[in-house]
Amino acid sequence: MRLYVGIDVSSLDMKVCIMNQEGDTLASLTVKNNLEGARYLRDQILALADKHHSQHIQIGLESTSVYSWHPAMFLTDDEQLRKRQAKVFTINPKLIRKFKEAYVDLDKTDQIDAFIIADRLRFGRLPLTVIMQEQYVALQRLIRMRYHLIHNLTREKQYFLQHLFFKCSAFTSEVESTVFGNALTELLLEKFSVEEISAMELETLANYLKEKGKNRFPHPEKTAKCIQKAMRSSYRLSKCVEDTIDLLLGTSIESIRSIKAQIKQLDKAIEKVLQGIPNTLQTIPGIGPVYCAGILAEIGDIQRFKDQASLAKYAGLTWRKHQSGTFTADESKMIRSGNRYLRYYLVEAANSVKRYEPEFRDYYQKKYREVPKHQHKRALVLTARKLVRLIDALLRNDQIYTPGRKVNR
Repeated sequence: MRLYVGIDVSSLDMKVCIMNQEGDTLASLTVKNNLEGARYLRDQILALADKHHSQHIQIGLESTSVYSWHPAMFLTDDEQLRKRQAKVFTINPKLIRKFKEAYVDLDKTDQIDAFIIADRLRFGRLPLTVIMQEQYVALQRLIRMRYHLIHNLTREKQYFLQHLFFKCSAFTSEVESTVFGNALTELLLEKFSVEEISAMELETLANYLKEKGKNRFPHPEKTAKCIQKAMRSSYRLSKCVEDTIDLLLGTSIESIRSIKAQIKQLDKAIEKVLQGIPNTLQTIPGIGPVYCAGILAEIGDIQRFKDQASLAKYAGLTWRKHQSGTFTADESKMIRSGNRYLRYYLVEAANSVKRYEPEFRDYYQKKYREVPKHQHKRALVLTARKLVRLIDALLRNDQIYTPGRKVNR
């Protein structure tokens, strides 16, 4: 006999429905979402398993933010449940929502949601469990925070450029993008007005850029000329508006510096945790510690996946076929589900690998030439899909990447 346990989790409590294989509800209860509540729930599951002589126990929770993580880990690691070979699944809420649409007459309550989760377990064809070892969880929290900070940094740089346009409307058209670094931020933090920079001696400005840019400019005099030309070509602001823009620029600069410092700190922590997870991904040219960590953190143990196709689906790097009768669509869209963090790091890694590996570079260029639109985006995603096959093979076989050598698939 089988036992199915559906759990609807919130920050305060867990609504539980325990069902047998015929679909009969054996118990409905509510426990607190804390250690005491989880232990009580475990005892109730074991008591019902003994009463009904259940040989198989499946426990399902929706993957809802951080609320489901603690009970999922507790139920996975509990010795008594492990002796019964209980399986714990965290399920994409979209799957539960779509499954519930078949029950047209049900209300929306937490207890009913627990029933739906249990029934979804009973239905079968479940996605893989995503419960991972704690070292992977630690790496995942670090890498997701880095993802969050990178997006914040991009947004903050956009704000900075908007404010810069107010101060110097001709800057981006006259000055090369390489100037957007330490020298420029130091210049703007000094709160020089457009007139002051325009009137500055060229040699003085060049020396300033040379000092603040740490000699990274190959031609500081040329850069200084471009900056002064931009300042002289820009619209003039009133004193009130310019003071406001200077304040906003300074705020953006400090935010950018702070985020960069946090990212640097996270990178050190990521490398430290990564050292405790043996892998061969960094043998692929173009994949360093950050991309390696981002991929490993979301994959966890590769044995959780049946094959490279299921890994690609988990990452959202698969396309739906659109066909009806004799019609087959020329364009197909990627699935909307999938792990967006894993997809992000796979695509970023593919973009890096193609710079170093001729095989991936040639594949990217081939896919780029196949279509007249969305060329880069399409080619890069397809290159990431190709990279999935390589990553799956290296991790599954603990194999080192060797250019030109076939890997075991």
